[in-house]
Order: sequence, then structure tokens, then C-alpha cells
Amino acid sequence: MVKIAVVGPGRTSTLSTEVAREVIDGLVATGKHEILLFSRRDATPEVAVPGTAWVKVPDYQDKPKLVEALKGVHTVLSFVVAHQDIGNVTQTALIDAAIEAGVKRIAPSEWAVADFAHLPWYHGKLAIRDYLAEKNKDNKVIEYTLFQPGWFLNYLAGTRQTAKHVHPSAIALLDHETLTGRVGAGHRDRRTTYTAIADFVNIVVKAIDYEGEWPAVGGINGHTLSFAEELAIGEKVRGKPYEIEEPNIDDLKAGIVNVKRLPLLTHPSLAQEDKVTFSKQILSGVVLHHGEGHAEGSDEWNRIFPDYKFTSAEEFLTQTFWDCVRGSAQVVDNT
Repeated sequence: MVKIAVVGPGRTSTLSTEVAREVIDGLVATGKHEILLFSRRDATPEVAVPGTAWVKVPDYQDKPKLVEALKGVHTVLSFVVAHQDIGNVTQTALIDAAIEAGVKRIAPSEWAVADFAHLPWYHGKLAIRDYLAEKNKDNKVIEYTLFQPGWFLNYLAGTRQTAKHVHPSAIALLDHETLTGRVGAGHRDRRTTYTAIADFVNIVVKAIDYEGEWPAVGGINGHTLSFAEELAIGEKVRGKPYEIEEPNIDDLKAGIVNVKRLPLLTHPSLAQEDKVTFSKQILSGVVLHHGEGHAEGSDEWNRIFPDYKFTSAEEFLTQTFWDCVRGSAQVVDNT
């Protein structure tokens, strides 16, 4: 048993806090570890998790108190929302305090793709990668890994809820619920790495117990396949042809999103008036990211746990759409 500090479970619903809750549930289910949830606010009934202890840390710049709170902690898992941590002040303070407190391992707030080209909302993570590498440049002062599962397979389910905490998200190139897709012309052979949320959580839980040294780059590769391969699987599972649009790449780079059907983000953290704007930004970024070959991840944790069987795209889609009934995904029809 070790003591684990989970930083940023939060009271506000964001993708990062939702992923944190999935991991917390996975850790609690093992019954092995002492789990501390670090938050700036007091615990309330809706965020308190049985089997964990809530630790209020109102100011991460108060280094002595943060170091004291981290004393005896073996592993820190950070879910700080990168684009909200301006200047990375929270995560850098957390890393410094963890080193001073003698924490053995830290996982910074990654939990996504490895390459952030055309995904500006993730760019804050790059500075933290550099910060950890610099800290360990001359002498390893803290072990760390960048958990990188690629995109979650669950995003392929459209509006269907396939995880306990993570909301459905319209950021996939193919929406297997509405039988639609968007991809750059000539980019159907580009590959994307997906990992089911359940598999991702299982690997993180196994990594906590792993006695070897964590790899600095921690790729988790559930299933990597091309757009064309995924489309073929989708049409096989759903039994119907898909409508595929090919938005103009130059337009996307210029900030112009001209598609017939725009997948609409419905996350509760977004104000209604912002949903179309953010949906266009996400679609543009993901299409360009994929088209330039940035969506394929690595497999460091697969090689550490070679016997673990990951969920394939076909298995996930078959389980999700076993009834082959068209759902009620929200889209914006631009015709």
C-alpha cells in the first residue's frame, strides 16, 4: 500500500476533473492504497468520494504548507486543467513541493495525445514536460511519466454515455452515432491512437503498483488505426454507409470551418452561446492534427504490461451500437 495524492479532482466539471474521477474510482476499487484528494475548496457531498480523504490546499504558492501536505506521499497524480493554469504556476509549484517532500513519483496533467500540433488548448502541457526534464537533467530528483492514451475510444460513441464520469464529446473524426465523418482530402490513411477509458484507468492503476522505473514517456496504445480502417469497421457494425465530408484544409488553417454538419460540443462546462464557436475550433484542430500525422501515439505501457488485452475499436463499437439504432446526436446543419 502507498499514499497517493490526486491533485485537481475539483468541484467544477471539466474533462480533466472527469478523467480524475474515473482514475480515483479505479484506485478506490483496488482497496490497496491511501488516497488523498487535493483541492482548493472544502469537500461537499457531491464531490466527496468514499474511500478517500479530502485535503484542502487553498494556495499552491504556500510552499511550506504544500510540502507538509505531501509528506509521506509516494505518488502524485495531477489533473490540473492545463489551459486554466496560466503560466503553469500551480503545476510547477506542485512539482517543486513534491521534490522537497520526498515524493517518489509524479504524473503531470497529460492524459491525452502526445503531439499537440493544432491543439492549442493543450500547449500548456509542453512547458511542464520541459520543466520536469530540466529538474532531472543532472540528477534524477523525481520519477515521472507522461500518461498519453491518445484519444479516448469513448468519443466514438457520439452522445451515448459510455463512461461513468467522462461526458460524451464530439471531437472524433467519425461519429458512429450519426453515421457522419470529417477528414482532410487524401488523409484517410492517417492513423489515430485510441484507448478506452476503462483500459486507460486499468493501466494507470497497474502503473501505481509497478515496481520498475516509470518511463518518462508513457504511451498507452489501445488501438491504432487509420481513418479508412475505422470507417470500414463503423460501416460493418452499423450496417449503413456513412456521409463523409472533406473540409478545405486551407480554410481550416485560416479559421474557416465550412461543413454541412458540425458536431456540437455539449459538455456542461460550456456556455450555450460558446458551443458553436468551440465546436468549430475543436473540429478544425482535430482534422488538421490528424491530417498532418500527429494523432498516432506510442506504446511504452503496453510493453511493460504485454499481457493486458485492450479493447479494440470494433469491440467498442459493437458493444456500444449493438442495437444499431440511430441516436439523437446534436449537430448543427449548415445547409
